[in-house]
Amino acid sequence: MKEVPAPPRLIPALVAGFDAITNHILVILFPIFVDLLFWFAPHLRIKNLVEDFIREMSALSAIEGAQLSEMIGIGQEAWLQIAEQYNLAVAFRSYPVGIPSLMASSMPLDTPLGNPEMVEIQTFSAVIVISILLLGLGLIFGTLFYLIVVQIALSGNLYWDEVFRRFVRSSLHVILVALIGIVFFFVVSIPASCLLSLAGLVGLSLGPFGFLLYGGFLIWLIFPLLFSVHGIFVKNLPAWHSIRLSIQVTNATLPTTALFFLSVFILSQGLNLLWRIPPTDSWLALVGIAGHAFVVTGLLAASFVYFRDADCWVTSLRKQMFHTVEPDIKN
Repeated sequence: MKEVPAPPRLIPALVAGFDAITNHILVILFPIFVDLLFWFAPHLRIKNLVEDFIREMSALSAIEGAQLSEMIGIGQEAWLQIAEQYNLAVAFRSYPVGIPSLMASSMPLDTPLGNPEMVEIQTFSAVIVISILLLGLGLIFGTLFYLIVVQIALSGNLYWDEVFRRFVRSSLHVILVALIGIVFFFVVSIPASCLLSLAGLVGLSLGPFGFLLYGGFLIWLIFPLLFSVHGIFVKNLPAWHSIRLSIQVTNATLPTTALFFLSVFILSQGLNLLWRIPPTDSWLALVGIAGHAFVVTGLLAASFVYFRDADCWVTSLRKQMFHTVEPDIKN
């Protein structure tokens, strides 16, 4: 009987990922360039649209009654603050595949060169079209970035002919995974929101506990899908097969995989606090951008290494179980 290989390990995967990026440091120019775009390029703003919407809702609340007016008044200030800072261009930071960005979450309103230009989007239809275009471009350029990182992480080299040979097919399957994710989100969210609303109507106010319960349910559903695109890049699988493989690998390596993603989350989010210390109106913010680019690219490379090792372990384990059971079946 052949010995089953060791299961995937956290530290070796992280070390291999960061070593690969250190040896090909120029790849971090992708997230650096995206952050510079979000920092200095004109901001696509929807402030006027949000203000018009709030005015219409305020007028409606005056007709409907005081309770609705009070609810709208509570959220009005928060919505106006979001509209003031929100940059529609951050849709380019797409999910589940996209080029990481530090500035996408902070959406700064000032730079060392002064305030960026503000371009006001005038209609909701334009907002939808621009968002879809930016999301599609983000997925496509994110696919290119992932193809480069996966080659560096798993082979230690970069072959551009292989990257461009796989680019179109991988992009299509990445977009398909994104569409499946959107459908999945609505299928889960709509019934859940209806249940929470129904509970409120019958007098069963769950409050924060209801949202906590809903968040926990979402995490339970989404966790096995965190490797949903890795099969596309590591094994060149179609979208649906990659999703299935993600579920299989995650379930088979649950404790280690949970620890891996927890470590990735703590490292990325914890260091983001450090990268955001320099103010965005100072050139020192470039240090944070560069540090963030290196860390997130290294973590992405580590995820490919971990997924490859986990998939090999699960495959070897299944083969070993099959060969063990097969003589009993023949007898």
